[in-house]
Amino acid sequence: MRMKAWIAAACVALAAAPSGAPAQDQPAPARAAAGDEVFYHIFMRSFRDANGDRQGDLRGLTGRLDYLVSLGVTSILLTPLQPSPFYHNYFATDFEGIDPDFGTMQDYLAFIRAAHQRGLKVYLDQEIQYVAEGHPWLTEARGNPSSPYSRNILWNRPGNLEPEPFLSYPAWEGYDGRYIGIAMVDMRRPEVRRYFERLFLFWLDPHGDGSLRDGVDGFRIDHMMDDLDNKGRLTNLFADFWQPIFRAVRARNPRARIIAEQADWGYGDDWLRRGDADLVFAFPLRGALTHLDKREIVTALGEMARRTPGGRSQILFLENHDTDRFMTLVDSDPARARMGAALSLLLHGEPLLYYGQELGMRGRTREGGFSDGNHVPLREAMRWARDLEAPGSAIWYAGDRPWWTRRYNRSEDGVSVEEQAEAPDSLLNWYRTLLALRARRPELRSGGQRVLCDDETAMLCIVREAGAARTLVLANLGPSPARARLPADLGGGWTDLLHAGEAIEPAALTLAPMEVRILGTR
Repeated sequence: MRMKAWIAAACVALAAAPSGAPAQDQPAPARAAAGDEVFYHIFMRSFRDANGDRQGDLRGLTGRLDYLVSLGVTSILLTPLQPSPFYHNYFATDFEGIDPDFGTMQDYLAFIRAAHQRGLKVYLDQEIQYVAEGHPWLTEARGNPSSPYSRNILWNRPGNLEPEPFLSYPAWEGYDGRYIGIAMVDMRRPEVRRYFERLFLFWLDPHGDGSLRDGVDGFRIDHMMDDLDNKGRLTNLFADFWQPIFRAVRARNPRARIIAEQADWGYGDDWLRRGDADLVFAFPLRGALTHLDKREIVTALGEMARRTPGGRSQILFLENHDTDRFMTLVDSDPARARMGAALSLLLHGEPLLYYGQELGMRGRTREGGFSDGNHVPLREAMRWARDLEAPGSAIWYAGDRPWWTRRYNRSEDGVSVEEQAEAPDSLLNWYRTLLALRARRPELRSGGQRVLCDDETAMLCIVREAGAARTLVLANLGPSPARARLPADLGGGWTDLLHAGEAIEPAALTLAPMEVRILGTR
């Protein structure tokens, strides 16, 4: 099996110092504890190009790890790295490989080591329920029941003539116009589960020696379901397939965490309980935050608190690789962009930033058909320089197609690290300020949460508490100036955490529309 060969390759990689690695005589900073994490979600192909081919790659990412540290994130969540005929790398043709566009196994291991030296955790996205045309399981078993891979695919007709497809379509259109078949893996088979268990353990412990020194810190499970695609053919997957794999992962690394993308985009309580995941995505809250609607937000927070078991958590986010960019949803309004950032980073849960969100990158899903090209606008190149076509820019989608000719992000538009890094009032520096505040205030990481001002006004009032430490978030989500109706027993001793100064009486503050104030006591 190729996983054994990888261990030899891993040993070679250890001799190569990662690009931009911290000095070896400096101790590595401790990685964030569970519950204290801030995730940064990277679409690998679009992040940073290191070799001039306009494809984002592992060396490019490694060279920008210090940017992530300076931003204040603790953990990197990567989209899939495996080879695939689709540009997004979901639906693999080789579960054990690295897409050559991204680099080599040596590049991958150098990246992991460089991230860990900086105290960053790494999570890999795993979408293993399907294979794409070109995977040997499908290629060699189609029409050949005697193939050793025959039982790895779920077939509809005798003779291996028709695999069960992803959802309802046997082939899906790629952004380059090709139609590519996708088939279900037969997850009922014990030998299939054991294969994937070994695969997860390799990514967790590449050397197989228990050191975990170059292993990932957890996994995201894409499109996780108990009854895959609700077809009634692959059922009870939580208990029979996922739980045994998760047990093996935790036995090898008790600190590893499992993130489930709940396929229904609901509150995720079933995935946290029966599915045994550690985290799910706060999809309902995300919807409320995109509307900046107080009643929706309060309702979502209440349901999350009720449905999330102890010891499990929700990931708070505004956007990801499947959703429209937040800046586009708020019509490029800087006040609403700042408000969304504050709420997604300071409410109870573990925040996630999608690459470029901190810059206000834009993008909206194209309409018409099922081509994965429709999502290219959500996955445009990370904006490092004011010139979109500067060296290092991962503009793999450039050409005469709409995702380039009608692209959202353009040169000299103010949406780049180069243009925002030194501007005190930029969105980038607002994110940095909020994340620094979260890092130094324990109540913002692991404290309790109470909703105040639960009334008909547009003022959202949230207090976060941990022992004597308290943070009060006041947010005016309405169109007119407003004051908060706060309880009389709130207490005093409040100061402005963003603009240190004299004592403030929260009830006396008048907030402009879409203004947020962050007060604290100690």
